[in-house]
Amino acid sequence: MVIADLLGVARMAAITLNERGRISHWDDTATRLFGVGPPHALGRAPASLLRLPREHRGAFEPEGFGHAWCGACTLPRVDNGEPAEVGWWVYPIDGASDGRGVSVLALAADLRRLRRDGIGITVGDLLLAPPDGPGPVPGGRPATVRLLRVEPALTAPSDDGSDAFAAPLAGRLAALLPALDPAAFQQITSRVLGIGCPAVSLGLTIRLPIVPHADRPAAGPPPVPRPPGPGRSRPAGPARREVPPAWEPLAYLGEAGEQIGSSLDHLQAARTFAEVLVPRLADFAAVELLERVVADSAPPVAEVGETALMRRVAVAHNDEPGRWDEAVPEGEALFLPPGTPFVQAMRTGRAVHIRRVGPAQAARFAAAFGDRELRPLLTGRALLIAPLIARGRVLGTFKLLRKPDRPWFDELDLTMVDELARRAALCIDNGRLYRREVTVAEQLQRSMLPDDPPDVAGARVRYRYRPAEQAAQVGGDWFDAIALPGCRLGLVVGDVMGHGLTSAAIMGQMRTAVRTLATDDMRPDRLLRRLDGLARRLGEDYLATCLYAVYDPVERRCTFANAGHVPPVLVSANGESRVLPVPSGVPIGVGGEPFETMEVKVDDGAQLVLCTDGLLERRGRDVEQGLEELRARLTGASADLDGTCDDLLDALAAPRPADDIAIVAVGLDGIPGDEVVTWELEPEPASVPWIRAQVSSRLAGWGLSGLGDTAQVLVSELVTNALVHGAGSLGVRLIKGRTLLCEVHDDGTDLPHLRHADATDESGRGLQLVHHLAERWGTHRTDTGKIVWVEQRLPR
Repeated sequence: MVIADLLGVARMAAITLNERGRISHWDDTATRLFGVGPPHALGRAPASLLRLPREHRGAFEPEGFGHAWCGACTLPRVDNGEPAEVGWWVYPIDGASDGRGVSVLALAADLRRLRRDGIGITVGDLLLAPPDGPGPVPGGRPATVRLLRVEPALTAPSDDGSDAFAAPLAGRLAALLPALDPAAFQQITSRVLGIGCPAVSLGLTIRLPIVPHADRPAAGPPPVPRPPGPGRSRPAGPARREVPPAWEPLAYLGEAGEQIGSSLDHLQAARTFAEVLVPRLADFAAVELLERVVADSAPPVAEVGETALMRRVAVAHNDEPGRWDEAVPEGEALFLPPGTPFVQAMRTGRAVHIRRVGPAQAARFAAAFGDRELRPLLTGRALLIAPLIARGRVLGTFKLLRKPDRPWFDELDLTMVDELARRAALCIDNGRLYRREVTVAEQLQRSMLPDDPPDVAGARVRYRYRPAEQAAQVGGDWFDAIALPGCRLGLVVGDVMGHGLTSAAIMGQMRTAVRTLATDDMRPDRLLRRLDGLARRLGEDYLATCLYAVYDPVERRCTFANAGHVPPVLVSANGESRVLPVPSGVPIGVGGEPFETMEVKVDDGAQLVLCTDGLLERRGRDVEQGLEELRARLTGASADLDGTCDDLLDALAAPRPADDIAIVAVGLDGIPGDEVVTWELEPEPASVPWIRAQVSSRLAGWGLSGLGDTAQVLVSELVTNALVHGAGSLGVRLIKGRTLLCEVHDDGTDLPHLRHADATDESGRGLQLVHHLAERWGTHRTDTGKIVWVEQRLPR
């Protein structure tokens, strides 16, 4: 069965049902539209295959085969469940010669694509008439259908090699087809006879554009040559094939519309629009858009005021190159004077056609633009000024000029210009909207990605992030490095399942939750368990893989917990690399399974590399193969983390990645042992003066005597607070890193907090003193108790 293209923008699927209501024919267009091929469609009922709504199933049941029916509905595609807006036209075909004859023909078209291409077609617009004649169409526009059943047996050649039924078939075609010249009628008849299978021909009377089918015969119209560029000369040149004159406007419209819509850049679409108009329809073309449309600083307006800031974005002509560069330069911002045809076209929404611009008019137009030398460009030429309007909003205007030796614009020219202007305006507006979506996506990504890596003692961190090829399809990859108490470093890399702004928003919530939970300094497995519970409370779509690690540069160990993410690679100080056997776990949001913690001792000078699967997985390579290539690539890696990240991207990432890529490389340098000192104290008051003396002595040994007085006050307050409110063992640790860090730990569970002390209160002033003297201070729980810590800034 053959169905012609509808306006060249949407193919119609042809489906036939047998007498039992089962699908007996399913074409390639139906496969593309509904996402299921003939092997899975043939022999099934449409209602069960396509999940038709209950109110639409009756037209596909044998009981309803005697009536024509049309309608529209939204169906989920069979392959991926995405909604498809579909229009149906169902017609009975009677008179089958055998029991296997077709009982019903169903035509389906993608309505969403029709509307997206600016055709504005609804089901009522395409209401097809029964086979016995035309029927009315809403809106008064005529539309007719001819249903022709051709049995394969009728077209089989006879014994003597002739077509026995060719003459009767030709007579029947003559009665059904509209009046055509003999050559065209003979071509249609020959083609139908040569098919040898049922065929349906659709005849509709609708407005332009009508684009020829891509599979037209060799004698069809040629494509329109692509112009050399904006503002440059473009000779007309001979056609590549001789075509009938009637085909040329249709071929031009089709190819020009295809070129205009080939870019998602709204400014490039405007330039292409100007280029395709010259020289076929004009000798000079200029496109001027509202400044708000060019910069996308505000949506287009429904009405244009007396004055509007415009920008000339495209100029094309067939004069010598550079002829009009000074008179009408591209990129120029200009105010269109009120009362001129340029503003009139935008305010009324109708084109202004001046058949011949006289000297006086040319002088007035030139004066309106600052007395530029525009009179040679305008005098004696036909001028057409038309608005660019999309979705009821004014985008700008364009002007066309023809040289004096060419006739002014006739009705066919005006119709073609109007049609191309509609297509160009829609493409420009779509490009503007696409750029806005891309900008929003990029801003969302940038806002959620971490800032510069934290500067922590004993570790160096470097990031790399490469978004997927489609900027608007933002992913859910995230990564972070978090400075933790005790000079430790928290590392996280994760990937939210799915793409789009929703996934990016979920990613932002996940990253914020991890940073919040990490400040409580809980074990990695507990952190993932809390994150999993939070994700399940937020919704079913909150699914993500996540790897969380904590590096302790004093103890020289890394602690890992994993939630379904790819494992990290550890490079030892001597250059040997290995994939760490971190327990895989289940993704965040699944729940029901515990997370495990794994500890790994690391040497100073080692490197740890974490990444997302976008780096590892690509066409022809799965994650396991990519992980092995990553390990091999890291063998013998230098200490230059930036070079390591760049080398991994160059070697492993796809040129046009389909998924986001995140890399976190960490240099595990450790804190020297002589810059860390620990004391265990007896839980008695005599320990306070003793620890003050020990701290003063150690700071003198480090050359930090200037911090001694403040440090003694701080450690005295923290130890006293632990003696009064703490419990069990008592200890102090002093670390010289990026700052001077003092930690006091005990076995108590109650965390101290800052509070206001009244004049009569006997306690509560110690932490206020700590708050004023320390650069930073805080508390966190441990497996056996708590730690209270303070930091002092080191002198330059």
